[in-house]
Amino acid sequence: MSLLVVGLSHRSAPVSVLERASLSADAKVKLLHDTLAAEPATEATVLATCNRIELYADVDKFHAGVAELSTLLAQHSGVGLEELTPYLYVHYEDRAVHHLFSVACGLDSMVVGEGQILGQIKDALALGQELHTAGRLINDLFQQALRVGKRAHSETGIDRAGQSLVTFGLEQLAVNVPVGEWAAGKRALVIGAGSMSSLAAATLARVGVAEIVVANRTADRAERLAEILVASGTGVSAVAVPMARVADELTRVDVVVSCTGATGLVLSADDVLAAVSWGAGGLAPAEQGEAGAAPQADQGLRPRTPAPQTPAGLELADVVARLAVAAQTHGRLADAGAVRTIAGGVEADGCPVGPDGRSALTGVDANSLELHGTWADQGEAAAQRQPRRSTRTQPQATTVRLALLDLAMPRDIDAAVHRIPGVRLVDIESLAEASADAPMAADVDAVRGIVAQEVAAFGAAQRAAHITPTVVALRAMAAEVVAMEVARLDGRVPDLDERQRAEVTQTVRRVVDKLLHAPTVRVKQLASEPGGAGYAEALRELFDLDPQTVASVSRADAADPMNDDDPGRAS
Repeated sequence: MSLLVVGLSHRSAPVSVLERASLSADAKVKLLHDTLAAEPATEATVLATCNRIELYADVDKFHAGVAELSTLLAQHSGVGLEELTPYLYVHYEDRAVHHLFSVACGLDSMVVGEGQILGQIKDALALGQELHTAGRLINDLFQQALRVGKRAHSETGIDRAGQSLVTFGLEQLAVNVPVGEWAAGKRALVIGAGSMSSLAAATLARVGVAEIVVANRTADRAERLAEILVASGTGVSAVAVPMARVADELTRVDVVVSCTGATGLVLSADDVLAAVSWGAGGLAPAEQGEAGAAPQADQGLRPRTPAPQTPAGLELADVVARLAVAAQTHGRLADAGAVRTIAGGVEADGCPVGPDGRSALTGVDANSLELHGTWADQGEAAAQRQPRRSTRTQPQATTVRLALLDLAMPRDIDAAVHRIPGVRLVDIESLAEASADAPMAADVDAVRGIVAQEVAAFGAAQRAAHITPTVVALRAMAAEVVAMEVARLDGRVPDLDERQRAEVTQTVRRVVDKLLHAPTVRVKQLASEPGGAGYAEALRELFDLDPQTVASVSRADAADPMNDDDPGRAS
């Protein structure tokens, strides 16, 4: 076995690098074809999830394999090799098996114990089988990884050591409130209808949201998911809408979960800002239309005076002035999840914005909104340096108007939305930070024990299988010798009847079998131990076996479908 894995994950690379290094479906196919075309690799498959990209291959040369696989990952991911290399990790032979089994059990997941990785491992195996890039080693390895993962979940409480990524994300949105209490009666928007989005929708229904809106580029899949949710028995109301309706739905929902395969942003900071501004008294996104267009009177929209902007956008002074008015009206502004108390006596001399509090933020573009954090820091520092005439403090943080959960990689939602007052964003990066210090359950140790046992068993089986063709070739040679000697006996003693000839033949075969039994059993035992690969070579040398005969046995054994594990058992 010369198994090699080269990859990067949330443990080795920042989210910004993982986003850029993500692989599309076409990129996976091209990567696998190019890997097999490379000299060191004979079979391969790729495991690509929202927080890891790993290329598995059977190679005949370690150093050449590492160099080739690293180069191919960089080439197909679009991240330069020099930039990608510091974040790559390499595992070889037993260590590579240990890594995949740990991944399958959820030990290497962002949230320990999550079970979604099993489906992704199954998909990786299916891709290799479909493209015929997965040979005996990859098939055996990934099928066994699926069994090990299922064993870990059935024999231990690893599910209690961590939660699914969706549940954990919802808990982060709910902060210190039970998820069921936080979700009760809310209206949710799920963007995407793939496996992760479907899981998110099912989880939302289970925890008690009142209504779920599903938006997807393929209308049939969105409608199908909505039908499943309605039929789930949770009592949730579900409806499918086209992606063009997302901006409108943002103004009506309390929670958004997004997980699509888009390569760009699905929700920009401007989209989210427009939605919360509408909720605070501004124009609905669908009604904003062209710049300066007035809403129709019969559309029932709340009146709002468009914020004055220069052709090049708001100036810094305008942004600061508007934020100052908002702070004066409400007493505090949220910044990246923290709540800052601002002095109430902020002067706004010459401010072009009226005293319309919250709506003063309406019309601020995403780039200008980035100044919010800097301004808040500076404002607080200035307030600490000067005597406070009066302050407005609230006992609780600003009410969350819109909760966003981004489970996509690359991200679907602009990270800048966390600076919008009334918006809370949880994404892959913040989930990683939140789960970094999660307590490890005792069940994790039990799973590690299972992984260690299974790695040893898999390695022994692979090493034993490696010597099997040599043993088969040896027994074939012995059978040929018996046949030749029986033929010679027929020539020398032609008067033997059939019963006598059969008895002599059987006696010779028993003698040969007994002589070979102990050596072949022992060599299989020795070969199954670490470092036992040399026993096959010794056997070939001692009995002068033809390498071509051994190779032909190996090819016949690999081509025999009866020797393969049933793929159905991995499902």
